[in-house]
Amino acid sequence: MANVPKILMNNGLFMPGFGLGTFESFGLAGRATKHAIDVGYRHFDTARLYANEVEVGQAIQEKIKEGVVKREEIFIVTKLWNTDHEPEKVEKAARQSCEKLGLGYIDLYLMHYPVAFKERTPFEDWPLNPDGTFEHVDVDYIDTWKAMEKLVDLGIVKSIGISNFNSQQIDRLLANCRIKPVNNQIEASPQINQKKLIKFCQERDIIVTAYCPLGRPIPAEKKPSFLYDDKLTAIAKKYNKTVPQVVFRYLIDIGSVPIPKSVTPKRIEENIDVFDFKLSTDEIKYIDTFNTGERVIHFTESRHDKHFPFNIEF
Repeated sequence: MANVPKILMNNGLFMPGFGLGTFESFGLAGRATKHAIDVGYRHFDTARLYANEVEVGQAIQEKIKEGVVKREEIFIVTKLWNTDHEPEKVEKAARQSCEKLGLGYIDLYLMHYPVAFKERTPFEDWPLNPDGTFEHVDVDYIDTWKAMEKLVDLGIVKSIGISNFNSQQIDRLLANCRIKPVNNQIEASPQINQKKLIKFCQERDIIVTAYCPLGRPIPAEKKPSFLYDDKLTAIAKKYNKTVPQVVFRYLIDIGSVPIPKSVTPKRIEENIDVFDFKLSTDEIKYIDTFNTGERVIHFTESRHDKHFPFNIEF
């Protein structure tokens, strides 16, 4: 079983240093979660958007009932979606997620994006305009954050954080918050390693979680290139690891918490088996060379919104 370190957050609580992502695993997330618990995962990442909170929560509840794990050992992350940014909607959205999970409280509740969408119907997560852009509403993420702070006071959530925020947005939030965010969840992989944003967050005592740590693999096209690189393959062989395991170790070594998504038992087991080796400085420098800044999640449909987060370097 993997020996995953715990990372101290700025509020005195701990986050496991590796997790299971569940995006696009609807219908399979429960089975994946149960297997992950059996092999040592304690950090699980979901979201209202993923439509699998019930699945993930039930899987964890079953493992608690079996005596495999205790509730306090589990670190469950879920997220406030863009259609619920109005301050009056925040508590209801959090309570709904909490009820779906069925675990009593949420360990970490993130604002999924700094942009706010217009809610047209309860089931329309992506309100598109005729020109292909999203329909936004003018809600300041500072106001949304202040409503999230109240969730901590109410005990619905233990910790609050952000996702897909850039450095300017983080500093503005820090200048206006009562409760400091413990976490910024961002896309990070060798092709967009986010070292500048990671350093920026570390200097402000904010932990960075890395989603899409392998990019979006397309084996038929041998993409992304780092997964098929000869030298990276040789590094993996040196440590008796796979290339993805080396990538996860790289992301850990540069200061982030990877949350790779998988529903395949063998990969779930392999992914977390990265705490028995450490990359050399030269190996890290080599993997740095794959950094092009190219995103998998572009979110360009929101590019004209004033809170669009990807219009600056980091």
